Amino acid sequence: MISKSTIEKVFDIARVEEVIGDFVQLKKSGSNFKGLSPFTEERTPSFMVSPVKQIWKDFSSGKGGNVVSFIMEHEQFTYPEAIKYLAKRYGIEIEETEQTDEEKEKASEKESQFLVSEFARDFFVDQLTNTTEGKKIGLSYFKERGFTDETISLFQLGYSPDQWQAFTDEALKKAYQLEFLEKTGLTIVKGEKKFDRFKGRVMFPILSMSGRVLGFGGRILKSDPKAAKYLNSPESEIYHKSKVLYGLFHAKKYIAKEDNCYLVEGYTDVIQFFQTGVKNVVSSSGTALTPDQIRLINRLTNNITVLFDGDEAGLRASIRGIDMILEQGMNVKVCTFPEGEDPDSFAKANNEVELKAYLDENATDFIQFKASLLAKSAKNDPIRKAEVTREIVNSIALIPNEIQQEIYIKECSRIMDVSEEVLFSALAQMLAKKQRDDSRKKYQPDKPMALVKPEEAQITAEKVDPKYVLERKIISLLLKHGHEKSIFNDVAINIDEQGEIIYENVAIESSVYDKIYKDLQDDETEFSNPVFSQLHKKIELELATKEKIELNEFVQTLNEEEASEVTTILMEDEKEKLHRWQDANIFVTDKSVLDPKEVVQSILTLRRLLIKEKVAQFGEKIKANPDEDIIKILTDIKEYKHLEVVISKRLDRVL
Repeated sequence: MISKSTIEKVFDIARVEEVIGDFVQLKKSGSNFKGLSPFTEERTPSFMVSPVKQIWKDFSSGKGGNVVSFIMEHEQFTYPEAIKYLAKRYGIEIEETEQTDEEKEKASEKESQFLVSEFARDFFVDQLTNTTEGKKIGLSYFKERGFTDETISLFQLGYSPDQWQAFTDEALKKAYQLEFLEKTGLTIVKGEKKFDRFKGRVMFPILSMSGRVLGFGGRILKSDPKAAKYLNSPESEIYHKSKVLYGLFHAKKYIAKEDNCYLVEGYTDVIQFFQTGVKNVVSSSGTALTPDQIRLINRLTNNITVLFDGDEAGLRASIRGIDMILEQGMNVKVCTFPEGEDPDSFAKANNEVELKAYLDENATDFIQFKASLLAKSAKNDPIRKAEVTREIVNSIALIPNEIQQEIYIKECSRIMDVSEEVLFSALAQMLAKKQRDDSRKKYQPDKPMALVKPEEAQITAEKVDPKYVLERKIISLLLKHGHEKSIFNDVAINIDEQGEIIYENVAIESSVYDKIYKDLQDDETEFSNPVFSQLHKKIELELATKEKIELNEFVQTLNEEEASEVTTILMEDEKEKLHRWQDANIFVTDKSVLDPKEVVQSILTLRRLLIKEKVAQFGEKIKANPDEDIIKILTDIKEYKHLEVVISKRLDRVL
């Protein structure tokens, strides 16, 4: 168990903008920050972070909350795991107890796979640094690559002994279950036999953005024609190679800082670059680049530089990856190394200043790279030149930005010596075809369409629940303005000597909290939405005991559903700023300023709505039970109808 004081310390010290900034590139937007959603595939930022309120809201997915809820949502952590992660990030001491065998058995399947993977990482590190075999074979290999002790430790490099069951036996001895050793791919099970997948290999742990071990890459050191040089963990519940980039955990803050990401192919490329001083570098781990991997980078920067060695076959294969990057709307540059060199060897042979200077001088725009590469194959063949030109225009057609398309078309015209008019015409044809194809995909039914009779065809629209809207509005007013005092123009009801009702306009000075509380108590109005009902009680208690709601502290006391509603309400104003309506001369009312009339209208409208429902319920009661005391029910209906008329007149006067 984690003590309450430790949890409070985490909330006091952890800053939501700093923590989320580890995973998303945040840019200043007024008093807040905005960025691309880490939960959807959006291209226009709708993810907002409020440093003042210490909350976040993702308008594309509807998720929101505080710093702990973000870690839980993004990393799929439990509450204690999220607290421990934040404590570790901020250097807060936290009491952790050794897991018993029983606790390991009770852990969720996903968490069990994480625990097994982290044990494997520690085992491989120990074998590398504390055994004769590990030092002689594994450590000497890393030293030959030029890696320092600090680098080896930072990247948690290890060694798997050249024995069939060394790791498996040790894991089973420590009470880790064979089921999870097999599911993570660390152990291969065939009938009664079981053996280590990574036998006799140096080990590269593959980490998540938060630093948890997802899987491994292993390189064999001895010559074996039957064994693959590099071997990765198989797909599992925690490891999906198409959604992971090697080195991202270490590189993420440098990518955001430099506003650029270098993409290489191998593990040692990443490590060598990082050690030399170029730390904004990641690798696709030898697999073909995927859209999910590109989106991981795009959350941190819009600029990517792809690094290749001089192998022409590899360069051609890389073009497909570049097209995918363009399609995501990113800016792409390409840098190649001298013949016989790769990123690893080049970084090892040069210091930080020399490496950075080479990258700056030799990183070229993708259009120049692709044109020069394909032009070599065209030579003096006009037909091949036409094919190459069309291939380049096809890449330009993938770019979502029209201005960039025009600039690249002009550049292509210059390089390939083809008129701009012809290229623009070809681009227009490609874009039109792409639009037609997208339309077909969008409207192509999964199954044959059934005929619908005209009388059966109905246009249905999503119904708006007025009670939900009004109850939410009152919660919003209490959260934003509950402590504020104002003059409320209301209507007092009196009876004259003849028994006639007299309505008099009155001005009442009150806090928003007192006004709402008193008016809702007049006819014992209750919230129908269970979440709003609980929130109302908690807000009442907060305002009754404190001068003002401290929103960042208050959100911490709420459950997940309540916190989601509150953060959505508090960040609604930011959503309007995202649309930039003011640029189109559409000006939205500033909701941060209290409007007393809005308070009165919201209360009266809710009360009138609930009274109408009560009258309808009485009517249903008469239909269902005609033998009941009709006179009493009709008397109740008359009283409620009278109250409804009174409230309606009050509401009309206020309006």
